[in-house]
Amino acid sequence: MNAQKLSKRLETVASFVPTGAVVADIGSDHAYLPCYLVHNGIVAKAIAGEVVKGPFESALKQVKLEGMEEQITVRLADGLKAVEKRDGVDTITIAGMGGPLIVSILEKDPEALNSVTRLILQPNIHARVIREWAMKNHWAVLDEMILKEDEKIYEILVLQRGEMELSEQEILLGKHLMANKSEVFVEKWSKEIENWKRILTSIERADATSDIDKKREEVTHLIKLVEEAL
Repeated sequence: MNAQKLSKRLETVASFVPTGAVVADIGSDHAYLPCYLVHNGIVAKAIAGEVVKGPFESALKQVKLEGMEEQITVRLADGLKAVEKRDGVDTITIAGMGGPLIVSILEKDPEALNSVTRLILQPNIHARVIREWAMKNHWAVLDEMILKEDEKIYEILVLQRGEMELSEQEILLGKHLMANKSEVFVEKWSKEIENWKRILTSIERADATSDIDKKREEVTHLIKLVEEAL
């Protein structure tokens, strides 16, 4: 992967960036995504934010190598502190982290989202918590994608300003993903069901307690929700 050729995962994230957007890529690593967006004429201006010094220096080096110092600003900052009001950022990308960490970044500096109209989020795990956060904070899911790369399955959520009501099943699985029911979607959740059934088998061997009973109900309920969607 490099600034001209992204991974399938990051290429999909890039495909949701509106032409002419001002993007802040949080946790940018080598700044491949901002460089790719500028290379392809999708954006003219971007921020690459990194909280860790090593990746920050890698991003600086990459931007300089690409000759994009005028278009891409690299900042060493914690999460959305990389975004300044004068930047005029309207689109934020956060990829390659767990869902809870992405939510904590969004919650830590909410004022940085004032000018933002689109969030493109790629959680490695627990996409559900992002959907829950979106509902509570006046964001709606515009689109969702699920893809497989190097034997790993990733979800990408595209949020825009708006109100949204999701069912418990839609929070867990994703409304758009449920509607499309792709092969990757079926693969992911079939494996989850297998895992939950193994947990149930372990639970059946354990001594009965209120906690065990609660866990059994919880896992049985999850299996039912997913089986109904598949």
